[in-house]
Amino acid sequence: MQHLVDTDDLTKEQIVTILKESASFKKRTPAPLLSGKLLFTLFFENSTRTRSSFEVAARRLGADMVHLEPSRSSTKKGETLEDTFSNLCAMEPDGIIIRHSENDTPSHLANMQETPVINAGAGNYAHPTQALLDLFTIYEWFDGEIEGLKVAIVGDIINSRVASSDIRLFSRMGLDISLVAPKPFMPIATKLPQFEKIEDVIDNVDVIISLRAQLERHKKPIFENYEEYARHYCITEELLEDRGILVMHPGPVMRNIDISDEILEDPRCMVLDQVKNGVYVRMAVLKMLLLDSRD
Repeated sequence: MQHLVDTDDLTKEQIVTILKESASFKKRTPAPLLSGKLLFTLFFENSTRTRSSFEVAARRLGADMVHLEPSRSSTKKGETLEDTFSNLCAMEPDGIIIRHSENDTPSHLANMQETPVINAGAGNYAHPTQALLDLFTIYEWFDGEIEGLKVAIVGDIINSRVASSDIRLFSRMGLDISLVAPKPFMPIATKLPQFEKIEDVIDNVDVIISLRAQLERHKKPIFENYEEYARHYCITEELLEDRGILVMHPGPVMRNIDISDEILEDPRCMVLDQVKNGVYVRMAVLKMLLLDSRD
């Protein structure tokens, strides 16, 4: 039984397979490969893109999907998460897709070995399918030649599970990563190059991944408001000029704070492409876990 709690659960060969199958799914609609399969979603945090992307991916492969509302579940009546999970597994789903505020929840449930667990985002540590779709977006744009590409991750890195996942996956696949943020936004234990100003890296990057500013998560105010933050870290036309830098963002984008309106309409901006690619990547992930993997 294989799970996807983090991209570290995948071999490099499996990652390459996911990239290639995502590209294949994007070219043509596949047969209903997962017909007869049943998936549950269990999202303890709000989600628009990830949850709907998994649903579209599952349905395009012919699987059935049941959405469960934790706010109405027995966990609100005092039942443990483990008991809730076991009761759901007793209904014999082929997998459960979970989002949770705690880093360890998906791995804990996966270790119960009752059904495949797919992490749809947990705490500030892991969002594996987002990292895979980010990698696929870069892979597609650069025609598979990704080793040695230079990527700058910009913004509230310490609170971002996307940044955490991207760093681990991209490093494994040979991309060079730099972090750009004020010091309180930086992860403490990292050997990656760190910069406080985007201008210090702008001439030496192929890709910028902007992150949502989450000023409310910091106990000590670093900026008086979002407008002040934007003056330093918003990705704008004035910043990019005519450089052929790919601009990405996991969403939701705070317009004119993370990325300007003009850049969001620019051909270099991949935000909507990431959303589109997320469906194909999640199709490839579901196929791998539910069809290709063997107990």
